[in-house]
Amino acid sequence: MLKVQNVSGGYGSTPILADISFEVEKGKMLGILGPNGCGKSTLLKVISGIMKPSTGTVYVDGKEIKNYSSKQLAKKMTVLPQLHATAFSNTVRDTVSLGRYPHQSGFFSSWKTEDEQAVVKAMDQTGVRKFEKAQLEYLSGGEQQRVFIAQALAQSSNLLLLDEPTNHLDIAHQKQILDMIRKEVTEHDLTVVSVFHDINLASLYCDEILLMEDGKVRANGVPHEVLIDDRIMDVYNARISMQAHPEQPKPQMTILPDLIELAKEKLITAKNFKIKDEYVEFKSDFPLRVLSSAVHNAGLGWYSNFINRTVNQDYNIDQVKEEFLGYLIEKGFAPTNTVGMMTAVDTRNAIIKQYEATFGDVFVIVTAGIGNAMDVSRTFDREHNDYIGTINTWIVINGKLSDEAFVQGMMTATEAKTKALHHEKVYDKISNTVATGTPTDSLLIAATQQGELMQYGGPITEVGKVIGKGVFEATLEAIQNYRKGELQ
Repeated sequence: MLKVQNVSGGYGSTPILADISFEVEKGKMLGILGPNGCGKSTLLKVISGIMKPSTGTVYVDGKEIKNYSSKQLAKKMTVLPQLHATAFSNTVRDTVSLGRYPHQSGFFSSWKTEDEQAVVKAMDQTGVRKFEKAQLEYLSGGEQQRVFIAQALAQSSNLLLLDEPTNHLDIAHQKQILDMIRKEVTEHDLTVVSVFHDINLASLYCDEILLMEDGKVRANGVPHEVLIDDRIMDVYNARISMQAHPEQPKPQMTILPDLIELAKEKLITAKNFKIKDEYVEFKSDFPLRVLSSAVHNAGLGWYSNFINRTVNQDYNIDQVKEEFLGYLIEKGFAPTNTVGMMTAVDTRNAIIKQYEATFGDVFVIVTAGIGNAMDVSRTFDREHNDYIGTINTWIVINGKLSDEAFVQGMMTATEAKTKALHHEKVYDKISNTVATGTPTDSLLIAATQQGELMQYGGPITEVGKVIGKGVFEATLEAIQNYRKGELQ
């Protein structure tokens, strides 16, 4: 659909673009990214024909744009600049209708049914038909932007050029506009080239990314190939981290600020842990980075409060999320700052152990209920899954872990727990084989993120060795406590 070949140029004798080449297929959306002054808007002007390149060629549908007349090019290409300042009063309908100008033989002298249909459809697509008689200047910025997008869609071209279409808009309007544009790309083979400042929006909505630096193409391809930590940090001269979007296979950027704070020791001690009648409690004066399989606030995040709560064996798990949330509020815990687990074991039998390491102390807390222990390799034999049993494990580290170390630490802890079950000869009562865990085990690793980074957490690393030893020993004692309680 669009081909840009060896384009260079700028304003007068000032070079801005240098040998730019790329292609955009029909029905695809390309996002142009780069720091201020890198040439993004200049490139869009060259593509649209507003500015002539000093060298190179722009093709639309295989034909050089200089060989199109203005009206012919307008039928092929629509240009939507940044949010307009309204120069004169106009109704929404009249503004959208201007998009049909390239299709007229005279100034609206040949208005046809297809023109009317295109205008109405565009207003419906953008949600502006409800105020079609309103004057444009009385609309909000987001509403005005949707009107101009409707005008662009009414033009019915196959190529849409956008210059920061979501600039200055709130997130609701950003989503509305980009969802609508993306729908046109997906359902009607519209081709879109858009300049973005927001890296995350470009990644989320675009099929491909063109990353510019100093008037040149630094990288071009699908988002996960272009938006790489080191490359973005180099181009933008800023510390960032890339993570996966929670719903789409697209990278998302987080800024890593260089915050200057007063030096303050962030340390967890035995005083942070309390065993109460209803739960084991761990409270910190500062947030810890946490990875867990907890009932409340599972996953990766930052939290200061942690509870492992005792519930009755007949506890109704059907509404566990709602019930647990209510429990936290009742007990005075902030739900957004608390990780919560639950067990049918009396938490007064919890084992808390402390281990010294060169990087800092490690705490391991375990409650173990093994009445319905299972061999994970034999659970396929079971007809029912409503078994109660939980081994809950907390590992709290005065140290700094990478994401990789968190995951490896979870693996190391799981292996140590399984070894403890083997050592204590805990059997699966149905398969009569050695158990590997219970139906609803939960595991948590929390780190203060202070000190030197520990990249790995496997069993041969220093932190992995402490996790392995600590979880094994604490699980042994917790199992023994459970068995003692059964005999009483």
